[in-house]
Amino acid sequence: MLMPKRVKRRRQFRGRMKGAAHKGNKVAYGEYGLVALEPSWIKSNQIEAARVAMTRFIKRGGKVWVNIFPHKPVTKKPAETRMGSGKGSPEYWVAVVKPGRVMFEMAGVPEDIAREALRLASHKLPVKCKFVKKEEAVSADESK
Repeated sequence: MLMPKRVKRRRQFRGRMKGAAHKGNKVAYGEYGLVALEPSWIKSNQIEAARVAMTRFIKRGGKVWVNIFPHKPVTKKPAETRMGSGKGSPEYWVAVVKPGRVMFEMAGVPEDIAREALRLASHKLPVKCKFVKKEEAVSADESK
């Protein structure tokens, strides 16, 4: 399961997920990507389940990049505990995902296989997702 090796502070505020993603909103490494369409916290076990679903479908061919990492600890108090007595202990780790964020990327496989693999991965995630292709950069020769 993904989690940071060390953190400066064990417990964090919940924060807000306002607005769209400004970084990580373009397909950078691979040819195809899976983009989040709504804001959410994605748990580390959901990220791992999506990664396993993709790599199994492409039969370990091609290459897969996971562009999100769970840096945020989520705390929980024990069941049937009265209010007060401080914040609970960290239970699991989440990645904060905003709309437009490219979560997974893939290369080295045909488009139809990549589309199906990323569709299977999207079913493991708590957000609506969209399949995207890398925009081909217009070279200087073609623009003249």
